Amino acid sequence: MPDAYIGVGSNVDRKRSIAFALRVLSEQFGPLAVSSVYESEAVGFVGDPFFNLVVGVRTSMAVFDVAARLAAIEREAGRIRGVEKFSARRLDLDLLLYGSTVLQSGGLRIPRDDITRYAFVLEPLSEVAPDVNHPVLGQSFATLWQRFDKRGVQQRRLDFAPLAN
Repeated sequence: MPDAYIGVGSNVDRKRSIAFALRVLSEQFGPLAVSSVYESEAVGFVGDPFFNLVVGVRTSMAVFDVAARLAAIEREAGRIRGVEKFSARRLDLDLLLYGSTVLQSGGLRIPRDDITRYAFVLEPLSEVAPDVNHPVLGQSFATLWQRFDKRGVQQRRLDFAPLAN
């Protein structure tokens, strides 16, 4: 059974949206490996700061079924697809990794490029999967985070449990 890693983000009703995502992901996939929650500025647009984290799941679902399930959870949370890529959102669920799969089909790209592009993805991923290797780069996520250029990174780890209200 592959391990899948999911980026979770919200900048609208953040605490409630993240708690909703974790509850539904747990119902859908079982036990979750959950990173800390990080607050970061919106990227690509002017908006409220985001809460971001990464969760790991074990699944027997096919990769396209996992992606479809994540999109359904986003819709259930009130997300409307088709709006600008960089915009405010109640819930954003991105399939970052699916085992050692390397795939580009339609809008699905695994591993997701955001992993090495954004600190708000790589730092929490390195927290929940430090010894897992990037399937293309062959380096662990802990190593990738250690080598990440942190100049200008504006994010902070928060001290709240995402399942608590």
